[in-house]
Amino acid sequence: MTTLAAKISTLETLLRFAALQVSAAVFGIALLALIALSHLFWPESAPIDRYDALFIAAVLIQIALLAAKWETWDEAKVIIVFHLVGTVMELFKTAAGAWIYPEESILRIGQVPLFTGFMYSAVGSYIARSWRLYQMTLEGYPRQLYAGLLAAAIYVNFFAHHYVWDWRLLLFAATVLLFGRCWATIRVANRSARFPLLVLFLSVGVLIWVAENIATAANIWLYPSQQNGWTPVSSAKIGSWFLLMIISFVLASTLHHRTELSDQDDQPGS
Repeated sequence: MTTLAAKISTLETLLRFAALQVSAAVFGIALLALIALSHLFWPESAPIDRYDALFIAAVLIQIALLAAKWETWDEAKVIIVFHLVGTVMELFKTAAGAWIYPEESILRIGQVPLFTGFMYSAVGSYIARSWRLYQMTLEGYPRQLYAGLLAAAIYVNFFAHHYVWDWRLLLFAATVLLFGRCWATIRVANRSARFPLLVLFLSVGVLIWVAENIATAANIWLYPSQQNGWTPVSSAKIGSWFLLMIISFVLASTLHHRTELSDQDDQPGS
């Protein structure tokens, strides 16, 4: 009976964890579902372009989440900042030919439809909501200054590697140096789980890579290799998303002021 009760308790914990994951990622899931469904069913005779409809839908989802108190105003601030940071990157990358948005739209800046910033916001929303829903605490987190400098260097490299040497390998090494000793603790159904923060960065990076395969198959954006026919996105992109997670996490922690940091004095560079 004790063994059965333990199994039931474990199953309940796993179901609760899955439910919290869906809740934390609700904005991203809704946006990805709209991207896929609009690709399958968007009529050519629609009065507005699909990209513009996606922007309006994303705004309405945000309003609904705030009205229902599924999302806090602090989390909304994170989303706004992520939208701006992502849009700036999109403007540069599309101008550099890294990818294109093949469909027409009115709500755009240059070659970038305005809804695209919400794809970055979905990552920020997930991190901010996970922090609250899982009551996440951190130990071994690097000083915020050093984490911020690493995030800034990663962001600059997303632009600079088009013109100078790509610092990516150095950035990976710096990430391991700064975050390799950082552990996150989450609470689910009165149970605690502890895991390396780098595992979180990598796992979310893989999920984003899966999502961008869906998005490119749905003709939201296309890489040069996909413009003559869709092909899967290279798995090398997981490294880019891993680095984006560093930016996202550091930015969310800075804006949220939610980190409970310890052991700072004995971190690298302290």
